Amino acid sequence: MRRLYRILMLLLLWTPGAWAQERSWSPEFSLRFRTIPDVALSSDGRWVAYVVREALTEGEKSEYLSHIWVASVEEGWHLQYTRGDKSCFAPAFSPDGQWLAFLSTRSGKQQIWMLRVRGGEAEMLTDMETGVTAFRWSPDGKRIAFLATDPETAEERQRKREKRDAYVLDTDFRYQHLYVLSLEPDSRGKRPVKRLTRGAFHVVSFDWTPDGSRIVFAHQPDPRVNTGFLEVDLSWVPADSGATRPLVHRPGVDTNPRVSPDGRWVAFTSHGGRPERIGLADVWIVPLEGGSPRKLADTPDRNASLVGWSADSRYVFVEENVRVDRHLLRLPLDGGAPEFITQGAGVYAQSALDGQTRLVAFTYENPETPVEVYISSLENFRMRPLSRINADISLPPMGRTELIQWRSRDGLQIEGLLIYPVGYQPGRRYPLILNVHGGPAGVFSRSFTGRAGIYMLQYFASHGYALLLPNPRGSTGYGKDFRYANVRDWGFGDFEDLMSGVDEVIRRGIAHPDSLAIMGWSYGGYMTAFAVTRTQRFKAASMGAGLSNLISMVTTTDIPDYLVAHMGAEFWEDYRTYERHSAIYQIRNVRTPTQVIHGENDRRVPFTQGVEMYVALRRRGVPTEMVVLPRTPHGPTEPKLLAQVSEYILRWFERHLRGRTLPPASEGQ
Repeated sequence: MRRLYRILMLLLLWTPGAWAQERSWSPEFSLRFRTIPDVALSSDGRWVAYVVREALTEGEKSEYLSHIWVASVEEGWHLQYTRGDKSCFAPAFSPDGQWLAFLSTRSGKQQIWMLRVRGGEAEMLTDMETGVTAFRWSPDGKRIAFLATDPETAEERQRKREKRDAYVLDTDFRYQHLYVLSLEPDSRGKRPVKRLTRGAFHVVSFDWTPDGSRIVFAHQPDPRVNTGFLEVDLSWVPADSGATRPLVHRPGVDTNPRVSPDGRWVAFTSHGGRPERIGLADVWIVPLEGGSPRKLADTPDRNASLVGWSADSRYVFVEENVRVDRHLLRLPLDGGAPEFITQGAGVYAQSALDGQTRLVAFTYENPETPVEVYISSLENFRMRPLSRINADISLPPMGRTELIQWRSRDGLQIEGLLIYPVGYQPGRRYPLILNVHGGPAGVFSRSFTGRAGIYMLQYFASHGYALLLPNPRGSTGYGKDFRYANVRDWGFGDFEDLMSGVDEVIRRGIAHPDSLAIMGWSYGGYMTAFAVTRTQRFKAASMGAGLSNLISMVTTTDIPDYLVAHMGAEFWEDYRTYERHSAIYQIRNVRTPTQVIHGENDRRVPFTQGVEMYVALRRRGVPTEMVVLPRTPHGPTEPKLLAQVSEYILRWFERHLRGRTLPPASEGQ
């Protein structure tokens, strides 16, 4: 029997697939890790709802499916509450904790659904022609306010049927407006819906007053993404209909209103009365009855996301990136300094508070730990796990992650994350991949390095590469001055930050100076393209969704003002600056084999930006290839295409750094 047992164990360990799943990293393996994009906590602190998002890749499927789970804070159990082949997300408990509302595409359009927390069938509450984009319960639980986009008119539908539907760009906008649904049926058994706002403005966020009499909302002049960088104001409207009243109307962005429990104040994030197109989100308050807004203390990054108020209306809670971590903080209403709630290294996100602000539910992850849901007391922070969505996945050996710091050429201190190769041996040098983040106001945080992303980090580490993930000037997490430090300096000061980081990893004896590669997406793609015009130290490069020509970019992107803010002027006022910072105008300097990857339907960095770089490289005789991602906007939205990105990059790097030819990427898998 013992001999038979040993044989069975050996057969189990060497079953094809099982060993590979547990002992090596691949893009397909990283796709197994589920994510948690949303968390809700009931007002009484008894229940936590969270959304579990997973990739479906079997057969012809290549999509993501989201469903809602609920955990009991007191008893510790957790159950899946929604099922089926249509996603359910954005859960929110009724004020009495008896009902759970959520959004779902079950009916074809995204509508509000509701079910009892104690169990039962879900019921569809809305039937809006264009669907529902967001909602919030009223304080008494008898109504739900929501946002929906204006539908096409009968005339527009007729023109479309008759193929006479030419249109003039940037006119005839379809605006998003506020509605209120009554949960009490009328005499016909219907739940009445009342529209609250009309007009040529686009509502983007909102909140109820505690007595349920008014709704404070943020709105911008039109739905364009670029407009949201420039002008957002606050107003309020009676919750039973009536005229809208201005609350905060001034230049710049004032958004995400949250009304205090005592009904006296509205907290919001703001540019502070002037457009800050590069990005600024300070926390301000204004009296609900009107008056002058007042700024609270600066948060560490001045880029806060509002979570909510304390029950006594003395504090505002915010989340924010702080260097390579993300934390929950509270801001005193009296102007005192921010206070950290969460502690230690890692990413705390999706924070949700109970009604008495005794408890906080949140997600947490770090480089070695996949994301899960936790709960803690706010006064005595101590994490207790509630979910186990990734507990059944055995982690293969990982490349460890270390935070390192260095000085750039001008003395500015820079830091980043260094991921060691799997099986790293001290004293041995390894090929190094410089991975540049997007933004430029992105940031590399201490999140789980095994999860799926545009770049499958542990996949590269398992193939013997070290990876440097730097946060150069322009990154978020380091304060406003640092975030603004690359204005009119793209490709120069930030380039020195990156290269001095590469030199630091070489100095430490980890990277081989003759085996360097660079890759990045969006602004990271821009830096990749620009870097190979400035140095020949890299043996291979991969430019993902990158900007190659800032003049053609600024006239085709959906966020032109963001780029103009960084360049300091319109291109017709300063051609020289745009040309100086564009890789395409320095293309004669490129010798590095450079791969180009781009989404076919990208509007943020239009597809032609990649084409310009690819065609120029090819005509220059530089080794190149262009990988086109069909149906893809600014980043892959299909898991199979996401997996292929890293496979194509690894093949390119192996060919040009190590002279190896790997099997083709998993086309069609």
